[in-house]
Amino acid sequence: MEARAPALGTAALRALAHPLRVRILDELSMYGPLTASGLGERLGESSGATSYHLRQLEKHGLVAEDAGRGTARERWWMRSPGSITLPDAHQQPEGSADRLATELIDQEWMRRRDDSVREFRERGEAVFDREWLDVASFDTVNVRLTAEELHELVAEIDAVIGRRLGGAATAGARPVQLQLNAFPLVRGETDKE
Repeated sequence: MEARAPALGTAALRALAHPLRVRILDELSMYGPLTASGLGERLGESSGATSYHLRQLEKHGLVAEDAGRGTARERWWMRSPGSITLPDAHQQPEGSADRLATELIDQEWMRRRDDSVREFRERGEAVFDREWLDVASFDTVNVRLTAEELHELVAEIDAVIGRRLGGAATAGARPVQLQLNAFPLVRGETDKE
């Protein structure tokens, strides 16, 4: 898998630091190209609002027009290719605009991840057949690792995911979200030798 993208610069970070813009970017990431009207319907917003925020995201290279779709009257938007990396909030001065922007974006992404899991748990049985329900996975694994071991594990998982991305769509494929949270437990003790 390619190396992680460089962290967003100040201008792009601040452009994204709006809850609706985060939601728009997530919607395009999860479901693919949509029009401003389509986004408005999905997000419960006016097409004027989504159109405005799409143009702001476009200025910073976060979204782009999907030239292969639409007409002169109907613009389709897609998330720009590549990954997005936020700066480390804990490495920014406390209370700085960049740190607040980073924290807002991260909190909104976490809320959206939680919403996706909740939606599947609440509505999945009504939407999906047994095949999809049987392969969905909600596992929690607790292990003891050093910081170096955790870094290596995450790199290995990134490599596996990287090998699966970017291929041509397969008949029967649908959007799938993988969520990997790998972090030390705050109330955990360090092993003594």
